[in-house]
Amino acid sequence: MSEDAIYPVSAAWAANAKLDRAGYEDIYARSLADPTAFWLDQAKRLDWAAFPTKVDESVYAKDGFQVRWFADGALNVAANCLDRHLAARGDTTAIIWEPDQPSEAPRHISYRELHEQVCRLANVLKAQGVKKGDRVTIYMPMIPEAAVALLACARIGAIHSVVFGGFSPDALAGRMEDCNSTIVITADEGRRGGKPVPLKKNVDAAAERCTIETVIVVRATGGDIAMQDGRDIWYEAAMAQRA
Repeated sequence: MSEDAIYPVSAAWAANAKLDRAGYEDIYARSLADPTAFWLDQAKRLDWAAFPTKVDESVYAKDGFQVRWFADGALNVAANCLDRHLAARGDTTAIIWEPDQPSEAPRHISYRELHEQVCRLANVLKAQGVKKGDRVTIYMPMIPEAAVALLACARIGAIHSVVFGGFSPDALAGRMEDCNSTIVITADEGRRGGKPVPLKKNVDAAAERCTIETVIVVRATGGDIAMQDGRDIWYEAAMAQRA
């Protein structure tokens, strides 16, 4: 049985495809014939601070194993996700967020709005002493601010360590200890299937066994939580102070 029989494709859908079978076969053949030239050509799809001259320097031997691509290139992930779209697509939607409760309206966030939020949070993190190479723990529910946090870390060169919001305080503390992180971005609560998840409470419990110097808290549900003076910061208030 052919692939076309297993995965039938309508003519209208195929007509709008960005790549047909012949085009795929062509670029696949080019990638095999000259991988270095092929991947350097593909790299032009991104905005680079320093365009790479090297491609794949990976070693798969047991001794000296490494995966190394575009080693002499330099780029910023946040700039590629956001900045380069502002001129032509700034007011188009970058994120559509569907809340946990079907009765709540979805949020549409444009590239321009997302860019502003990311820049503000990047400045909040820098104001807290976060610099290139520092580890920032992100312990968040599935809300747009989680994407903002990831991109803000990338923008300033910080390393984000994402901890699943369903993990326990002990699991959170262990991961913070392992990566030597002292700052966490979290929320008052999360929601999964309509049930509240006590994220901030879990952070407070994790702080009993690891060093947490700064907690940035998003007001996601409005749940009643404890805030510790000198350590805990409301996300919204901190964002309002930064441009």
